[in-house]
Amino acid sequence: MPQVQLHALTDAVAPAEAYRRISDFRRYPEFTDTVREVRVEEPMPDGSTVSDWAVVFRGGLMRWRERDTYHPDTHSIVFEQTSGDFQSFSGSWRCEPHGPGTRVVFTAEFDLGIPSLAEMLDPVAEATLRQLIGEIVKGLLGAEVTDERAATGRG
Repeated sequence: MPQVQLHALTDAVAPAEAYRRISDFRRYPEFTDTVREVRVEEPMPDGSTVSDWAVVFRGGLMRWRERDTYHPDTHSIVFEQTSGDFQSFSGSWRCEPHGPGTRVVFTAEFDLGIPSLAEMLDPVAEATLRQLIGEIVKGLLGAEVTDERAATGRG
């Protein structure tokens, strides 16, 4: 199953503020044309939300619904698709102290559910996800994403 891990550093935003901004999924379409729509339902009693996403992929729209679980004490969010176009899609955001600012770590793994086309589609989906997260993080925090594969020599 393809996995993506991206890091971003910002000296201008503290972890709590970075977490607050990243948690505001409704704003994501402001920062990239790839995200067409994000609708977030009212919080459930446990504080988690359900969000509906529409994202451009290969000339069409991929849609999914996910459950988002917020952990303000650790400045992290865990998400997992509950229905939609992916076979599976899950991951997390984490905002941790780094010097005077914040390191943002985004991780995700996905399965498009088309084994016969995985060799062709998985790299496209991974590249799209990397570009999308980079645009969002830059818009929300003014930070540039670094590619974890380049930093570790993987990939």
